[in-house]
Amino acid sequence: MKFCPKCKSMMTPRKVNGVTIYKCVKCGYEEQGQRSEIISSKVKHAATERTLVLEDEEVPAGTQKMKGVMCPNCRNDEVFFWMLQTRAADEPPTRFYKCTKCGKVWREYE
Repeated sequence: MKFCPKCKSMMTPRKVNGVTIYKCVKCGYEEQGQRSEIISSKVKHAATERTLVLEDEEVPAGTQKMKGVMCPNCRNDEVFFWMLQTRAADEPPTRFYKCTKCGKVWREYE
């Protein structure tokens, strides 16, 4: 990762005719990189950063059913809910809801 010598913003790399060029996203400053630098487009994520994907009838483990929360899509008042820590540990968890009638999933930050 490189930072702009003028404004200290992060510079993004790209290949131009086989040469690595770094460009500042804020001020537009450009500089040529070293020949030995390799640009990788793959991002490796840790297991804790995985994305939760819900299929039609699937709900995650630890899900509970509750009444009194209105679905914004179909106005049904019965939902499944579960909580996940999606932000920093010192912030409250995110509560996810899934409508028992239409299957819409939405979240609520506390």
